[in-house]
Amino acid sequence: MYTFNYHRPDSLASAKALHGDAEDALYLAGRHTLLPSMKQRLRQPSDVIDLSGIAELRAITVDKQAVTIGALATHDEVARNAQIRGAISALTVLAGGIGDAQVRNRGTIGGSLANNDPAADYPAAVLGLGATILTDEREIAADDFFTGMFETDLGDNELIKAVRFPIPQAAAYVKFPNPASRYATVGVMIARTASGTRVGITGAAPCAFRAREMESALDGNFAPSSLDGISLDPDDMNADLHASAEYRAHLCVVMAKRAVSQIA
Repeated sequence: MYTFNYHRPDSLASAKALHGDAEDALYLAGRHTLLPSMKQRLRQPSDVIDLSGIAELRAITVDKQAVTIGALATHDEVARNAQIRGAISALTVLAGGIGDAQVRNRGTIGGSLANNDPAADYPAAVLGLGATILTDEREIAADDFFTGMFETDLGDNELIKAVRFPIPQAAAYVKFPNPASRYATVGVMIARTASGTRVGITGAAPCAFRAREMESALDGNFAPSSLDGISLDPDDMNADLHASAEYRAHLCVVMAKRAVSQIA
């Protein structure tokens, strides 16, 4: 690593002020992306602002309408939360399947979403459940948040405070995990809501997306067989040593059918 200044503020205002005063500052959440990239000298910030001391970013609240999860809530805290399980069990299933115990105890929902890794799990939940990203400046709808591979609509100094998930009528998350990393080769979140079916897919393409053809088919008949004639374009898919583009396109339909079966 190169030399940098380390800060651990205890308030959101202090974190913002430190970021604004620094030459090239980066926020640190769960440590699973920024620190490895710094060790490899891919990132060279002048200042690292550790958010772990800001208690207000850890709160989890559940009411009749929504589950709101603070940006610094760890994957393990989400997976083990009984209130979340009672309201949106698919979220606890998703969080419990991320990485391994070490990753789940350090990684955070806010860090995952801000990083927007194409194989991360939470983007599928945000899109599939129609969540809202709450920042220190505004509220961002799920459909507007993810803009490209490792890119979001967040501004340079904008911080995620929490994520608000409206409680669906029913939902399920199913993924085909990489056997080593547990990242999603393909992960599908399907939710039945008062305004219709939502399908969020991660791992398949450079950026998580909604499968709107699947949504329309399931609105007509919510059954796995409704997806039989649907095929996604392999040209839009990722391809690597773990799975070809054609295989990922096929998995999208297979995982979606499994999620529908769980709900139905």
